[in-house]
Amino acid sequence: MLLGKYEILNIETTCHLENFRQFLIISTCRSLIPISYFNDPTVFPERPREEGTMYVEAEDKITLNHIRNIQFVKVSNVLGIIYNSRSGNTQLKWRQIKDKVGKVNGSVSGNSLVNLFQARVLDEDFLRNQSLGL
Repeated sequence: MLLGKYEILNIETTCHLENFRQFLIISTCRSLIPISYFNDPTVFPERPREEGTMYVEAEDKITLNHIRNIQFVKVSNVLGIIYNSRSGNTQLKWRQIKDKVGKVNGSVSGNSLVNLFQARVLDEDFLRNQSLGL
């Protein structure tokens, strides 16, 4: 399952909301997120479509701050998240299944794949199933 520079992998898995939030942070704003936002599981980054869409659909959402091209929002009861990389090579959606567990599906580049493993959205079972072609 080695991905070349421009190869894309389609994924479908379930993960905890916090792991997907960590993926968003790792992929977009790790170097600029304030520590208080990083430590608060109810704060998510968003950015406009022109920069690569990152949007959180939630029952309640309040904008906290803008830093560079990132808007930080405080949310309650996340229903879904849309993430598109700037390059357009990664397009993911997280949809709530129950409470804070959701289904992630879409296409990912090699760089985003690394970030998904680092955030623990994907695990060794996923890697095993991909390498076996299951």
